[in-house]
Amino acid sequence: MEAAGAGDSTYGWAWRGARAVLAGLAAIGLALTNIVLLGVSVVVFVLVPVPFLGMALVPWTMTLVRKRADLERRLAARSGVPVPRPYHPPPQRGLPGGWRRFRWIVTDPATWRDLAWLLPGALVGAALGLIGLAVPLYGIFGLTLGPLWIWLGTDWYGYGAVWSIDTFGEGLICLPQGAAILAGGLWAAPWLRRVDGYFARLLLAPTRAAELRLRVTQLTATRADTVDAQAAELRRIERDLHDGIQARLVSLGMMIGLADELVDRDPTAAHEVLAEAREASGTALVELRHLVRGIHPPVLAERGLGGAVRALALSLPVPIMVEVDLPGRLDTPVESAAYFAVAETLTNLVRHSRARSGSVSLRYADGRLTMLVTDDGAGGADPAAGTGLRGIERRLAAFDGTMAVSSPPGGPTVITMELPCALSSPRTTHSSGTG
Repeated sequence: MEAAGAGDSTYGWAWRGARAVLAGLAAIGLALTNIVLLGVSVVVFVLVPVPFLGMALVPWTMTLVRKRADLERRLAARSGVPVPRPYHPPPQRGLPGGWRRFRWIVTDPATWRDLAWLLPGALVGAALGLIGLAVPLYGIFGLTLGPLWIWLGTDWYGYGAVWSIDTFGEGLICLPQGAAILAGGLWAAPWLRRVDGYFARLLLAPTRAAELRLRVTQLTATRADTVDAQAAELRRIERDLHDGIQARLVSLGMMIGLADELVDRDPTAAHEVLAEAREASGTALVELRHLVRGIHPPVLAERGLGGAVRALALSLPVPIMVEVDLPGRLDTPVESAAYFAVAETLTNLVRHSRARSGSVSLRYADGRLTMLVTDDGAGGADPAAGTGLRGIERRLAAFDGTMAVSSPPGGPTVITMELPCALSSPRTTHSSGTG
């Protein structure tokens, strides 16, 4: 899992162990960094009473401490121990300077937890790193004792708890010992890294109060995005009504009025105007149906998410394979958000990807709806480039959903969207087809 093809092979554990040993070696070096940062931090805080000097140095120093703590969080995550960032967000006016920046940092409890972690984190990291490095090296030493005995021909060294190498046979006995110790060291090294990650999480992870604060901040941001998205949707509906259907209905009323004036003087012309009015009413009805579909497609209410996405795929100029594995219906708000997220993604596929084909996969498992949209286009999709992906992120964030984009230049593009949700209907839907 950590290396392509290595995690599932016979020797995947050895590869993971070797990487963990190197990570332990890096931990020894980072422990020295912790000591340096702790010393600098103590000096800087002692200088706080000095006008301007301490106030300027503390934020700069704590920025370095936070970078070191963030690095430890990433290393812990690689070992399978996620450690979220607990820091207060910067003030809304932007990154503060001077006194405001100083107060923002020193009033954050995470700042002092970072400082409290530096020394014990260095000791634990260095100790576990040394153990993870020393055991495999001792195993390698045992594997080399036999050849060394043949080459040097001396009897001044030994191996293991009781072995003293005086004969070639005793040297050969070191080989299985060394192999066992090396294998045990490589097997244990990832667990040592995980123990280090758990220790780091004790001080570097958010407290309950910090988690609640971060959750409130996230909900505030998603609520603002949702309100903005709803306002934009209302403006779109109003614009479509005003510029489209309303204009056609006004024109239709004028045509009927003109026909009413002509019906006695020129019946033939009146019939022609009524025919145009009939055509205009049909066009207005079509536009009204499109508007209704944009608000909440009837097919979504009738056939559910899978049927609605399949119907959408059939209407696109690019062939889209749709696979659905949904053991029931979703709640209406979540179903609507999921449908429009897929619809916007497919719209981007048609407009920007230059793809010849694509696919949509909808699956529900473990309380999460996973939507996978792929295409064989040119790639290069970037949520920051204003292609609509940012709007999809905001739509999903309102339901604690996430989106991940993999789109290297040249393709393929893979967009993975997830929504935590529950099923409200026991009906089973499991099918696939091509749109």
